[in-house]
Parts: sequence; structure tokens; C-alpha cells
Amino acid sequence: MPDGSTTALLFPGQGSQAAGMGCALAERYHVARQTFEEANDILGYDLARLCFDGPEEDLNETSNTQPALYVAGVAALRTLYELIGESFTPACTAGHSLGELTALTAAGALSFPDGLRLVRRRGELMRDADKASPGGMAALLGVELSQVQAMCDEAQSQVGGVLVIANDNCPGQIVIAGNDAPLTYALDHAAEMGIKRAVRLPISIASHSPLMTQAQAQFRMALDATPFSQPVLPVVANTTARPLSTVEEVRAELNAQLTSRVRWTESMQAMIADGVTTFIELGSKDVLTGLLKRIDRGVKGYVADSPAGMEALVNP
Repeated sequence: MPDGSTTALLFPGQGSQAAGMGCALAERYHVARQTFEEANDILGYDLARLCFDGPEEDLNETSNTQPALYVAGVAALRTLYELIGESFTPACTAGHSLGELTALTAAGALSFPDGLRLVRRRGELMRDADKASPGGMAALLGVELSQVQAMCDEAQSQVGGVLVIANDNCPGQIVIAGNDAPLTYALDHAAEMGIKRAVRLPISIASHSPLMTQAQAQFRMALDATPFSQPVLPVVANTTARPLSTVEEVRAELNAQLTSRVRWTESMQAMIADGVTTFIELGSKDVLTGLLKRIDRGVKGYVADSPAGMEALVNP
């Protein structure tokens, strides 16, 4: 079992969803199955079946993806605590984009029912914002921030619209988001701008960009209506890479996050600088653990999205 004082819990965001997510945990552990059943009751539809069986097309719909990832993360979290004991206290937690709400639940700042309702609303608002201002996202590989910023500036100056850095995921991997016109221009001219590889992502929304302003305004009302508590664990924020410690900071972070850059590289580096040597990714797949290898190979990463992953943690 890892030492809690040097361990951080990580929760993934959109892109980590996959049909079958959470299924093995629910089949093996009652607490995981119970979490999905509770989610079904709260939402009023069979989210568990969607997670377990798909179809992928429906699971990839933003308003479904976000609740699915949130519930899978909480199910894995509850399973972990059941196996290693409630006395286990991690040093901190963080979540990538949508995963930040799961991290806040792990830190005691947000109850599961309130969190699930808020996540569902977030997904609906982001879906609707995209219909009003269509856009997309692309991953750029083998790049520096300065290169990408120049690329965004060039695309906007040539064809107009919005194109910004959305995610600084790890050294050499940056995601951009914006309107279709500047995004397409950037991808078409990537090679001549010195970008080694550019891949448009299968995401129909421009997360963490000004195109989410409509969603942000309405999401603020949902945040104000949601009960929050002071986190009992430090939650390293996406937009600042600094710990959230008050309810006011939590609300401000979640509101700003919709239109602001996810500073994931800085967040991971901040936790490592504070003494974290072990990271446990909870939810679905191993995206964040993969990014960790590009950020610092001197720390350990575990993926706890299956019974085998849980066993590896409990009985290393």
C-alpha cells in the first residue's frame, strides 16, 4: 500500500471514456456497483448500462461523457478506500478538466449527489454552447508553448475567429481549441509553422476557450446553487496549479476553468515539488499516467480502473 503522505489521487477528463468503463469494478466490488446504481437513481436513466455497454457514439456525447467519467471516478475512489481502509489519507488530489469535480468530491468539498447534478449541468451547458458557437480541438505533439501561441496568433490573424491554448498536458503535448476556421487553418499550415504533428481530436466542443463563455455564465448560477464545503485535502487547481483551500476559491476555479487553460504540466510539477512521489489514477484508462511519464519519470504512477489495478495497489 502506498504511503499516503507522498501520494496524490488523479481523476481524468473527457477523452478517457470508453465502453466498458467501470464494469469490471462493479462486477467485482459491491461498493462500485452501488455507486452506479445510486447514479442511476439521481439521474433518472441507466448511466451504468451506457458506461458498461455503450454504444460509444452515445457515451461520447458531452452531456453523457461528463457524468460517466465522474461516476466511474467516484466508484473507483470508493473501491480503493474499501480495500485499503478509510485511514488512508493522500497528500493531495487533482483532476484534469471535468476530473477536477471528481477531485473535489474526493477532497470532501462536494457530495456525490450534488457533484453528479452539477456535472450533468456542466455537460449540458457545454453541449449547448457548442451549438451556438461551433468549434473543435486538436492535439499538437513535439511542440513548445511559444510555438503554439505563435500558431494560434497566425491563424486568428489570417481567418479571424478564436483559437487558444486549451491544455498544457505535458512537455511536447499541447491542445488547442477554437472556431473551425482558425483551427482548420492551423492544422493545414502546421508543418510550415514548425509543428511536427497535429491531430484533430474527436471532440465537437472547444473546451477551455472563449467559446464556452455562454456556458460559463449559466454554469456560475449552478455553482452558486450547489453546496460546497472546505476541502479536507489540497486540490491543485487547473487554472493556477495552486491548491484550493476555501469554498470561494473552489467556486471561482470551477467557473474560470470552462474558458481557461488547463495547466496540467505545472500542476503535476507543483505536487512533485511538494513531495509527492506516487500518483494513483482513478476512473477510466491511463491517460494521466501516460502524461506523467513525460513530465517526470522519477515518480510512480498506478492505474486503478480495474480489479487487477486495485490489487496491484493493495498488494504491491
